Amino acid sequence: MLNDNNNLNGTMPTASPMDSSTSYDMNGHNNNNGQQQDGGEINNDVVATNGESSAHRKVVKLDKTNQEIVRLIGQHLKNIGLERSAEALMQESGCCLEHPSATKFRKHVLSGDWTKADHDLQELQTMVDPKADRAGMSEMKFLLLEQKYLEFLEEGRPIDALHVLRNELTPLQHNTPRVHQLSSYMMCTNNQELYQRANWDGKGVKSRTRLMDRLQSYLPATVMLPPRRLRTLLAQSVEMQTERCQCHDMAWSTNIDNVSLLVDHNCSSEGFPMQALHVLNDHSDEVWFCKFSPNGLRLATGSKDNTVIVWEVDPVKLILKNKRTFDGHTYGVSFIAWSPDSKYFIVCGPEDCPDLWIWDVEQEKLITKVSHSTDDSLTCAAFNKDGTRFVTGGTRGQFYLVDLDGTVHDNWEGVRVNGLAFRSDNKTILAADTHYRIRGYSFDNPRTDYNVVQEQCPIMTFSVNSADRLALLNISSQGLHLWDLQDKCLVRRFQGVTQGNYTIYSCFGGVNESFVASGSEDNKVYIWHIRREEPLATLVGHTRTVNCVSWNPVYPSLLASASDDGTVRIWGPKQPQLAWAASSNNGDSASIASTSSTASSSSTASSASSGTNNDLISNSSWNIT
Repeated sequence: MLNDNNNLNGTMPTASPMDSSTSYDMNGHNNNNGQQQDGGEINNDVVATNGESSAHRKVVKLDKTNQEIVRLIGQHLKNIGLERSAEALMQESGCCLEHPSATKFRKHVLSGDWTKADHDLQELQTMVDPKADRAGMSEMKFLLLEQKYLEFLEEGRPIDALHVLRNELTPLQHNTPRVHQLSSYMMCTNNQELYQRANWDGKGVKSRTRLMDRLQSYLPATVMLPPRRLRTLLAQSVEMQTERCQCHDMAWSTNIDNVSLLVDHNCSSEGFPMQALHVLNDHSDEVWFCKFSPNGLRLATGSKDNTVIVWEVDPVKLILKNKRTFDGHTYGVSFIAWSPDSKYFIVCGPEDCPDLWIWDVEQEKLITKVSHSTDDSLTCAAFNKDGTRFVTGGTRGQFYLVDLDGTVHDNWEGVRVNGLAFRSDNKTILAADTHYRIRGYSFDNPRTDYNVVQEQCPIMTFSVNSADRLALLNISSQGLHLWDLQDKCLVRRFQGVTQGNYTIYSCFGGVNESFVASGSEDNKVYIWHIRREEPLATLVGHTRTVNCVSWNPVYPSLLASASDDGTVRIWGPKQPQLAWAASSNNGDSASIASTSSTASSSSTASSASSGTNNDLISNSSWNIT
C-alpha cells in the first residue's frame, strides 16, 4: 500500500493509527489483528489512553457495519474539532478513518502543495476503477489545477497562471467552456473583481476546504468518506420521518438543525379535529352546504328547507351560536360563497334555480337578488380576490361576471358550468364544465380560454387552495383527485371516500392547508394528509350522506360537516374533560377510525374503542407514528 511518511515540512510525522507499517482493508480496518508485520512481539505494557495497560484491555472485533459506524463517528468528531477524540476512537477500534494515501492527499490540498497533491492523485487513481471513474479522475485533476490557477492570479503571478492555463489545464481537453471562462479572469483588474467573477473565496482554508469537499465526492467511500457523511445520513433520516409524519405541518421546513435527533419526528395531533363537539340541528331538512367565513368567525349553513343559518364562532370556547336565519330561497340552498372581507355571502340554489341572493351578514339584510333570465341556472359562484365582483353560472350554458349591485358586467356563452373559482391574478376564472374538464377563462380583450384539467368522468365539484396552485376535484364514481394547476397534472387519488353521482364538496384545511377533507356517500367524513392517498382519519357520526365539509381557515382545530340527516356537526380537538350530553340524549355517536398511511411503516392504527360513550375517544385510537 502506497504511503508517504514525509509531511510538508520534510519532517517525520508522529505515530498514528494509519502508519504505513500497518495494512488495511477497503473499509479502513487494521488487518494485523494485533500482530507486528516484521514478526516481532507486541509490547503489552503500552499504556492505553485511559491509563489502563493495553494487556488488560479487551480487544473488540468489529464487523463491517460497526467499522463503518466508527468511521462515520470519527469523521464527525474531526469535523467539529475533536481531533484527539477521533484519534483515540480510531486507535481503540483498530479502524482507519480513511486510506493513508487519501490522508496525504487531504493534507497537501489544504496546504496548497499542488505538486504533491497531483502525485497523491496518481496514487489514488490505482484504487479507482479506470473504466467507471476515468471522467471523475479527470475532473479531480481539473479542479486542482483550477484552484492553483486562481491562486496564482490572486498572488499577482500572471505568468505562472498563464503557464497553468496553457500547459496543464488545456492539454487535459476537459471542460473546455470552463477553460475559456478561466482565461477571461486574466483581465480582472483587482482581486475583488476576481472573487466576484469566479465566485471564489480567495486563497485560504475556506476555498481549499470547499475544493476538498468536491474532490471527495469522486473517490470511493472505502478510500475517503464523502464530506460530512454522518450529518448527511441524519438529515436523510429526518426527511424520511417528515414524509411519514401523518400530521405534519407542511409549512414547517424540518431539518437536522430544528428537530431533536434523540426522538423520532412526530407532529402532535393536539388541536386536530378528531371529536364531534357539537351537533347543530336547527335546520328542518337536509343540509346541503356549509362554509366558514374567511375570518373564521362565522359559519353559514344552507339547507333544503330554503334557509341559510349564520352561526357565530367562539374560537376560545369552540362553540357556535345561532346568529341569524336568512330565508326566502324558494329552491333550497345548495351553495354559499363568502366575500373576502366576510361581510357578504352569495346564496345559490340547485340546478333548476334561476335566482341568486347577495346578503349583508353584518346588517342582516338582502343586498340584491339576481334574476337575469328564467332560463338560467345559477348554481355556483365565486368572488374575485378584492370582493368587488363575482362570477356565477350553471349547467344551462353560460356564466356571468357581475357587480355587487347585481349589474351584469360581462358574460361567456356556451359553457355549462358546475363549479367556478377566481385565480389569484384576479382576472382568470376557472370553470368546471360538463365535458369533464376545468378550463381557464379571461374576460380581457382579446378573450382567451384554455384547458387546465381533463378528467375521464364528470367533475361534480372542485376547490382551489389559498396558494392558487392545487385543486381538489370530486369526481363521479372516482372519488377525490388532487391536481396541480400550474403543471396541469394529476398529483394524487385519495382513497376511501365513496363518491357516486351526488354533489359532494371537499376542502383544503388544517395548519397551513396541509390536509384535505371530504364528505362521502357512506355517511362519513374523511381526512387525508395532502401527501398521502390513504385516509389519516375517518369521522363517524352522520347517519346519511355527508354533502359538504368546511375547515375553518383561521382556527384549524374546527371542521364542519353538513349532511342529509339534517344536522351540521362541528369537529374539534379531543376534550375528554367535557361530557357531551347530546350523545346520550339522541343516541348519536361520533367516533374516529384512524388508519395508518401506506407511506409509513407504522402498524395498523387501533380502531375507536367501544363503550357507552363513543364520542370521547382515547388518544390510543389515533396512531400518528
